[in-house]
Amino acid sequence: MKTAPVSPASPALSDPMDVARRTDQTELKIYTRMPFVPIRGEDCYLWDARGERYLDLYGGHAVALTGHCHPDVSRAIAEQARTLLFYSSAVLSAVRVDANELLLKHAPIPGTRVYHCVSGTEANETAMKIARKTTNRRKIVSFVGSFHGRTLASLSAGGMDKYRATAGPVIVPHHVHVPFGDEKALADAVDGDTAAVMCEAIQSLAGVMVAPPEFHRAMADIAKRAGALLIYDEIQTGIGRVGSWFHADAVGVKPDLITLAKGIASGIPAAAVLVAPVVAEKIALNDQGNTFGGGPVAMAAMRATLEVIEREGLVENAARVGQALMRKLAGMKGVKAVRGAGFLVGIELEIPAAKVQAALLQRHMVTGTSSAPNVLRLLPPLTFSETHVGEFLPVLEEVLAGA
Repeated sequence: MKTAPVSPASPALSDPMDVARRTDQTELKIYTRMPFVPIRGEDCYLWDARGERYLDLYGGHAVALTGHCHPDVSRAIAEQARTLLFYSSAVLSAVRVDANELLLKHAPIPGTRVYHCVSGTEANETAMKIARKTTNRRKIVSFVGSFHGRTLASLSAGGMDKYRATAGPVIVPHHVHVPFGDEKALADAVDGDTAAVMCEAIQSLAGVMVAPPEFHRAMADIAKRAGALLIYDEIQTGIGRVGSWFHADAVGVKPDLITLAKGIASGIPAAAVLVAPVVAEKIALNDQGNTFGGGPVAMAAMRATLEVIEREGLVENAARVGQALMRKLAGMKGVKAVRGAGFLVGIELEIPAAKVQAALLQRHMVTGTSSAPNVLRLLPPLTFSETHVGEFLPVLEEVLAGA
């Protein structure tokens, strides 16, 4: 669908080839980018400079939780930027404590505290540091297939060789990986030197791999018996994406540490670590800190994001519409399996996902792939509706039928 062209900031914005050339001349060549230059977004749609409209089922790596440019979030950002653009958490902040209270009322454990930072990998590094400091132990046990970020300790905790190899030979020691969902292997690996068991709640990049609730509860018991902490990486699953505020809620687990990022502030860089009271009381002055975490604009965006999610019932929407979407996908020709929860959906195809992704983009549908070559990933905004499902499914059927 086409709308009136949008005036770009630069004439070159209308030419993806020119933007790609200039990008390659100015940035490290570390991404494979879609041949698409969005310059405007609204709810679940993106537009390019020619006015071509695209349905976004990927949300910019799961970030656009409240949809693109939700008016309440955009207004909150603009108002805060006009009054106080930035000061560090070295001072008190009313907007930060507002965001804290909104976030923490959904925490699995009453009395939880929050630590603000900027990115998911920083949140994970912080959680591991807290676990090692408060237990006085070294080992972190995590899972094959997990992804926790691209800084050194996060890469070391991650269970994907493809990404670990990007660090070269230097990997942080005392990391152990066991198969995801293997209770015996986990029990064998956890011992008196284990500071934490770290779990990506649903292994998104690996192809949306899910372990049953029974495994998650057994994992919590194994960690507790050993005196180890339980870290849940909910950077993609948290804040409603899976149809509950946290995946931990859905499987009946109360982690000691939960890491959050992605859409927590609707696209303004922000991340957080939720710290259970029993751990928080062991953390001393100056044990952790950063410059940009909890800044006023990010906190205004976070507050507005959480308010929108609550007011518009977006967690419930993700549960309801996501279930219907997965049910309809499961019966589609060319689909081998459908995995996930809510709006974290992995579609295992009979053909390479990259081929389908490219064909969908040509038909103005933005989707994602994964490290599993045949798995297409969907991570749409929580505002994704039955109407959007009805728009997407016939196009996917057409692509699969012609593949």
